[in-house]
Amino acid sequence: MRATLVCAALALASAPGALAWGAAGHEIVATIAQMHLHPDVLPVLCDILHPGSSKEADSNGYPPCHLAPIAAWADRVRMTPAYRHTASWHYVGAKDDMPGESCVFPGERGWAGRRDSNVLAALGNQTYAVAGFLDGEVGLAEAADALKFLVHFAGDMHMPLHLTGRERGGNGAKVTFDGRMTNLHSVWDSFLLAQALRSIPANYSRPMLGDLEVHLRGAIYDGYVRRLMIDGFGLSLRDKDGVQVRSGEGRFGAVEEWLACPSEDEDDEDEFAEQESSVMQTVLRSVGRVLSLEGRSEVVTRNGGVRRRRHNRHTKRARGLWSWLWAGKDEERWDDDVLCPYAWARAIHELNCEFPIWPAELDKVAAAGAHSSRSVDVEGSSFEHHDCDMDGGDAAMEAAGRPPRPHPELLELDTPEYAGRVREGWVVERLLAMAGIRLAGILNGLVLGEGENDVRIH
Repeated sequence: MRATLVCAALALASAPGALAWGAAGHEIVATIAQMHLHPDVLPVLCDILHPGSSKEADSNGYPPCHLAPIAAWADRVRMTPAYRHTASWHYVGAKDDMPGESCVFPGERGWAGRRDSNVLAALGNQTYAVAGFLDGEVGLAEAADALKFLVHFAGDMHMPLHLTGRERGGNGAKVTFDGRMTNLHSVWDSFLLAQALRSIPANYSRPMLGDLEVHLRGAIYDGYVRRLMIDGFGLSLRDKDGVQVRSGEGRFGAVEEWLACPSEDEDDEDEFAEQESSVMQTVLRSVGRVLSLEGRSEVVTRNGGVRRRRHNRHTKRARGLWSWLWAGKDEERWDDDVLCPYAWARAIHELNCEFPIWPAELDKVAAAGAHSSRSVDVEGSSFEHHDCDMDGGDAAMEAAGRPPRPHPELLELDTPEYAGRVREGWVVERLLAMAGIRLAGILNGLVLGEGENDVRIH
């Protein structure tokens, strides 16, 4: 999920006693992914990012590098001259999409902006670039950039408002949160996560079982990651003496299902869409199949626990490039039976209407007040989707120690009906975890070979 946590920090950091952490959402996704990598994969990735780092790995078991520090790099560089062309790679918008009224993905008129210049195409492009380096066809500098983009875009794709063009992904939809004026996009990028981080119980400061603690970096969100691993994935917790104090029952259920793609010989793609949509419906339920993980560390496959034979990466890359040249619809070119960003994003996009992330009340408020743009039919790089859209007034007043100005004309989202449902349903947590698992699957497959898109379960 793209943490414009850079943007939200402008407001939160200025508030007395508030927490400022940088791009926490992306770093959380990267940390979860790192915890689920096969042991042979991280050293290869570290050597791409920091050549020679695997040879200097710490003998006490610490990883040769962490993925979290590079997770928000794509946001930091996207408006610099050398990377300005990547700005539109962070999101995708359908021309006919109108969350709050109807959700279409993409609809009859297709996608806004330049062809393949969006997060779904970019995820595949950067994956193929890293694969090209591992096959000896791409240089190290290009591979390092591609890996940084890949880690970032896996997070962006799992933030629902990155998947709609309406109001620039919600940046133009003014709301308040805890009385502070902001916009719908920032609520999802920043404020909901900030609220969750401030409310982590103290017991999540205790270390996790196994070798996972080495992947934490003393960040403000460490307790949040522990909570996802313990309550979400079902990892057991230990006390200061190493004694197990609880047995895990994961709220996320069968996370290996998150790696599924429609197979190439699947006759009915709607059946897959139904299955994938049903996974997202569990966002609003805290029950699911118990995933017992105590005392084991193994690789879980998508095909009933049986590894498929490893294929040469050239085969997948050639098939992918062939499909890019000849497939008709964009989404058909973006997806295959191993990497399917469109199929994954389609279910996430539905949350914009079905949760709904875009509340119907917002349209009523907009109709009664300020002008609300209704069109996403835009072309070219001028479609800037994710500006920081914070008004300085409230932040300045917070910095002066005064309460924010009242904005009765705007919709308040820090309510039991909205933010309360997000918390109770573990909506943000599930999306972050899903992004981390899928990123781990992609990275495992890149290094180990096609058919090895498995995740390590602890």
